[in-house]
Amino acid sequence: MPNVVMEYSNSIEERINTQALLEDLHQVTIQSGLFEIQDVKSRTLRTHHWLVGDLDNEVDFIHITVELLDGRTDEQKLALAQSLMATLQAKASFVASLTVNIRDMDRKCFQKVTNLSSH
Repeated sequence: MPNVVMEYSNSIEERINTQALLEDLHQVTIQSGLFEIQDVKSRTLRTHHWLVGDLDNEVDFIHITVELLDGRTDEQKLALAQSLMATLQAKASFVASLTVNIRDMDRKCFQKVTNLSSH
């Protein structure tokens, strides 16, 4: 764990390499020192329909959600959020809305099965 999910408006792809940005965010998460490298999973979700205020879909956005098992301090989560935001600002400052949210997952309820032995 964690899961790093980059949601973005589809028009972003015209102006930025989303794969490269995802890789940068993935590395920032690894370099935080909060997780084992093999536990960090990152992915994108391209959004085709969105609304922002009364501007409808005229406003581009990138939103990062990091879901991690509970147990990290507020300071650790804030530092991770700030590092991810710094990367977003460095790579996508032209985007109207950049946001980051860190979510704790209940460790008692989380279920996981991995079958990575063949890889």
